[in-house]
Parts: sequence; structure tokens; C-alpha cells
Amino acid sequence: MINVLLVEDHELYRMGLAMLLSKADDINLVSEAADGIEGIKKAREYSPDVILMDIGLPNIDGIEATQRIKEFSPNVKVLIFTSRDSEDDVFAAFKAGADGYIMKGATPEQTISAIKSVYDGIGWIDPSIARLVFSNLQKPSSGSVSTPDLQKSANNSYGLTERELDVLELMVEGLSNPQIADKLVITRATAKAHVHSILQKLCVSSRTQATVTAMKEGLV
Repeated sequence: MINVLLVEDHELYRMGLAMLLSKADDINLVSEAADGIEGIKKAREYSPDVILMDIGLPNIDGIEATQRIKEFSPNVKVLIFTSRDSEDDVFAAFKAGADGYIMKGATPEQTISAIKSVYDGIGWIDPSIARLVFSNLQKPSSGSVSTPDLQKSANNSYGLTERELDVLELMVEGLSNPQIADKLVITRATAKAHVHSILQKLCVSSRTQATVTAMKEGLV
């Protein structure tokens, strides 16, 4: 059972989400909060597995609330759930320690899948957000000419091997370890080992943060 804390200031929207979560299999809504301060308090009180966190909250926003919660509870998973889709908000959220980012226009099925994914440590980035980030990060510099492989090589200051770059690219696409293993025709244990090595080399603690770093640094 996944214990979820819902932090959302819009009352009607919060009620709808609460109803959705209460009907979902394997999910237990432990509490709700209407602002950032209350969200932090209830995160301490209930120690949830996953926090569904809006950004535009009263008192302190969801990004600051996420950062504060991660300081005293680094293992809790935070799924940002918002209507904000700017690149600055996306990177600020992940820098604060968010484990996933999903838009409020997502279907109920996508929302539940995102919660279960971040709980399993896979992470989640809304497809529209991924496209936004890719489009901004992959714009070529003025006057520059380079192939994708040369660009990846130039940006790879983390010591990632060629195989690890292959695995990282599949991680960015949202594939799980078993899917990566099947795609690259390697064992699941080997895929897991590659993912662990990638996280260490990128100095991140989650697959989602690795994905954001990969996109931000032009590794994929």
C-alpha cells in the first residue's frame, strides 16, 4: 500500500484528487494540506511514501516545501502536480528534490501511474514537459556545427561509458530496468548495475534527476 499525502490549495480540485486516490488500488490517502506550511507539517506527522505536491501554494510554494521536506525526509517521493509548464519551474522543482513532474491535464490513469512510478523509484516526467525541455536544450548554438554523437562526447564530463550512455538514453525515454535489459539484450542485473553506476557518476539519487541532468547537460 502506498501512503500518499495530497498538498493542493484549490478546494474543489483537492476534493476531486482525494476521491480519485481513495478509489485507486494500492493507494492510501493519509492526509491533505491546503498550503506549503501545512504540507511540511503533515509530511513530518504522517511520513508518507509519496507526496502529490502543487507548486502554486499559499505561504510557501511547492518547490520550497519540497526542498524543506527532503531535508528531514530524503526518502519520501515528491510528485509535482501542477499547471505550470515553464522550463524554470521544471528545473527548480527537480533541483529541490522532486522525483516526478506531471501536469494537471493528465488523465486519472496517468496520475495513478505517475504516483506508482515515483514510489518504485522509476520517476516520471510528463511527456509535454519532456518535449519542452528537449526543445530548449537541444537548440544548436549560433554558428555551431556538430553531430549528435560528437555533441554527446563533448558534454560527457561525467566519465560515462558508451554503454552507460545507451542506458541513460533509454532512461530518459522512461524505460524501466527490465525494458532496458530487453532493449539492449543484457540481463536485468546488468541493467540495474548500469543504472546504479549512472546515478553515482551523475551525483544524483533518482532516475528522474538523472534524466533531467542528462537533458540539461546534453548527454542524450
